[in-house]
Amino acid sequence: MNQHVPTPQRRRMAGLYALKPWFTARLTPILNAAVAHHISPDVFTAAGVLAAGVAGVFIAQGWWHLAAVFLVLRLAGANLDGAVARARGVSRPWGFVVNEIGDRTADLLTFGGLAVWAARQHGPGLHVLSWTVLQVVLAALAATLPTFASLAAAGAGATRVNGGPLGKTERCVFTVLATAFPGLMPLLLAQLVNGSLITTALRLRGAHRELKARAVADEDPITVPMTRPRIVVSNIPTRPMRAVAA
Repeated sequence: MNQHVPTPQRRRMAGLYALKPWFTARLTPILNAAVAHHISPDVFTAAGVLAAGVAGVFIAQGWWHLAAVFLVLRLAGANLDGAVARARGVSRPWGFVVNEIGDRTADLLTFGGLAVWAARQHGPGLHVLSWTVLQVVLAALAATLPTFASLAAAGAGATRVNGGPLGKTERCVFTVLATAFPGLMPLLLAQLVNGSLITTALRLRGAHRELKARAVADEDPITVPMTRPRIVVSNIPTRPMRAVAA
């Protein structure tokens, strides 16, 4: 559903999003089955959110192996909803809204599980006021900024940009690593915040350049070269006209 223009600059900042064509190719059998059975793209959006919720439960328990599996399913759902919509020719503006809400809900469920896991790292019970939990909250807030930047730019007429250097796929990887290595969680969360801020800045810079170039192109008048009219002089001698009496 979202557009992605593979300009050189955006290819450099795509991150793991550059693997999307390869990942999509692995999902081709599911895509073909969905098209053949007229399955709605919204089903895959909902499946992705559900997978993220299950992953959040496993993250809260520290079961990073199972969390990784369901985060892959979460990414598959986020990939298939747009792919099915395009393949079936049923893309619609509301589908874009459903897709974005699904992505943000999936992120919140994942970070919610990570916050519970972080709260369990300081002895028995849940220490919800620990610094690590606060870091998870800050990381969750920072993770929303790249999307806000892209949506704001798209609302102004720029291309909707996805990818990294720290996008949706990278967030899933960081979450799994923080679950698998809780001792490194503060460092990983700090890098997640930094990466989100850098991604936001890069997306805004790219959108500003695109909109500025478009404005210059719109304001540049189209000049038509002025040419002098050509006067053709015939060399054929003409005879004087005589009045003919009736």
